[in-house]
Amino acid sequence: MTIYIAFLRGINVGGHNKIIMEELRSSLEQLGLHNVKTYIQSGNILFESDEAEELLQTRIHDKIKVDFGISSVVVIRTAKELQQIVSQSPFSDQLISEAVQSCKGECLHVALLPTAPSKVNSDKFLSYGNERELSVIDGRHVYLLFYDSIRNSKLGNNLIKLEIPATVRNWKTLRKLSSMVEEFRH
Repeated sequence: MTIYIAFLRGINVGGHNKIIMEELRSSLEQLGLHNVKTYIQSGNILFESDEAEELLQTRIHDKIKVDFGISSVVVIRTAKELQQIVSQSPFSDQLISEAVQSCKGECLHVALLPTAPSKVNSDKFLSYGNERELSVIDGRHVYLLFYDSIRNSKLGNNLIKLEIPATVRNWKTLRKLSSMVEEFRH
């Protein structure tokens, strides 16, 4: 079986789209997913399945809509893909260290996309970057480094220019999920 991580967009944010994680785990187990675990309240789900990513995205989306009345974008990565995201940050340790010193909140984030954006849309989005907001697009992942904050940032607010729904996670969350994958295997 493949270990997957599903990232739900817009769950339990600002008092909207509330889902209790215990209920979400139970709902997804009813789909036949195995060893379902969640991390924090924002819709990060580890599980095992023999099904393909595209089918899982549809099935999980539909199940959440039926059981909770919420239409949330579902982005799925394999454990291997998640570990590549975490191990292959395009930003140097020095850049990250500088950003940590000045950023309010987490400085490093990754926007996870269901599919890779077009070159035209990627270029449009990247044009919003500046010396205080850096971004690198790597296939279905958009790495974001902020020296001030993701809140009210030009890059953060213009992810919509990619014309693909994105869900964003901070580096701390992605690293924790990566370590949970290692525990999952043992």
